[in-house]
Amino acid sequence: MAGEITDNKGRGEADWQWPAIHPEGRKFGVIAGAIALTVTFLFDWELIGWPLIALTAGVFAFFRDPERVVPQDPNLIVSPADGHVTQISLVEPPAELVGDDGSGNPGLPSGTVTRISIFMSVFDVHINRSPVGGMVRRLIYMPGKFMNADLDKASDENERQHILVERSDGVMIGFTQIAGLVARRIVPFVKPGDMIAVGQRVGLIRFGSRVDVYLPAGTDAKVLLGQKMVAGETVLAEIGHTVLLEGVTQ
Repeated sequence: MAGEITDNKGRGEADWQWPAIHPEGRKFGVIAGAIALTVTFLFDWELIGWPLIALTAGVFAFFRDPERVVPQDPNLIVSPADGHVTQISLVEPPAELVGDDGSGNPGLPSGTVTRISIFMSVFDVHINRSPVGGMVRRLIYMPGKFMNADLDKASDENERQHILVERSDGVMIGFTQIAGLVARRIVPFVKPGDMIAVGQRVGLIRFGSRVDVYLPAGTDAKVLLGQKMVAGETVLAEIGHTVLLEGVTQ
């Protein structure tokens, strides 16, 4: 049940339910379904129609919006996206998120930080969630190219949207939604000035893309390359915690 409190002492309920379809995707599913049914039954083109019906199911599945159990520890940074970790690197954060934006609101400090990149395939859930709770200080859309989102230069050259969230303790977390080869639209659900909770839905990207998260200084990743992420649930890092992680594929 949405909104129920659970913990690691066994309190709460564990059940499964069909994920909802986000309203942003229903119109695409309905259009695809109408075309498929028209082709299949009115024109009797079953050879084409049945694949179109399967495609309609795929469209609805793409926009699925499952509930997530979000950790409430204030020191944790959770994954904003489903997918796989494809890069963990030391970089300078985007210029759009650094320093004063002219309105008197500070941005990320300059200097090298850890960036975690999460690649979403067309089979992943594409609803993105906030890695921390706080106030949305910036939401900046940047037009650009549509290269493979897994490339390092996609962070600077692809169409993207930067989001900066300030926690109640003043810590700033920046993350970026990046369009890819197939993705052609970044849809925000929030705006500057909004107060949001950790794990809250903040937007989606149609269809397949990447999200970069910039950890604050003095914070290391708690995930490894290739690890599967679950938006709103998987812990990316603990603020102020540095540790070397090693993993073995098996």
